[in-house]
Amino acid sequence: MSQRSEVLAVRLEEGAAALAAYADTLSDAAWQMRLPKDGRKVGVVIHHVASVYPVEIHLAEVLAKGQPVTATWEDVHAMNAAHAKEHDAADKQATLALLAANSAAAAAAIRALSDAELDSAAPLGLNSNAPLTCQFMLEDHAVRHSYHHLARIKAALQTA
Repeated sequence: MSQRSEVLAVRLEEGAAALAAYADTLSDAAWQMRLPKDGRKVGVVIHHVASVYPVEIHLAEVLAKGQPVTATWEDVHAMNAAHAKEHDAADKQATLALLAANSAAAAAAIRALSDAELDSAAPLGLNSNAPLTCQFMLEDHAVRHSYHHLARIKAALQTA
């Protein structure tokens, strides 16, 4: 195992654990609150983070093989809108279980990456087809995702 992949996996685990710990304290009313500007319910956003780990890892693994990622932000927005519609009634305990399972699987997949795979770069459609590395994709998506949404949820609930 690469030391770099271990550090990335730990960062992902810490972010997922922080999101889960905070989510576990939420009242039913807070879980159902819609986030300003986003429009999705807090619980739906947490379910979104949990359910998208496999997608984010897959895209990083594509880059790890030196292959381009053709996904665009339009694709992401469409996927997120479909997810929000399908999971509008996301159950808290099922969501927390999914977050635990998918973050553990994501961390295991990250740990399996070598330094050469982390350094592998190819065009990334989400970033104007710039040739970016697998490590960048992991840091900007799978690792950052829980931290990003946790901060937005906390900010929204503090002002509610």
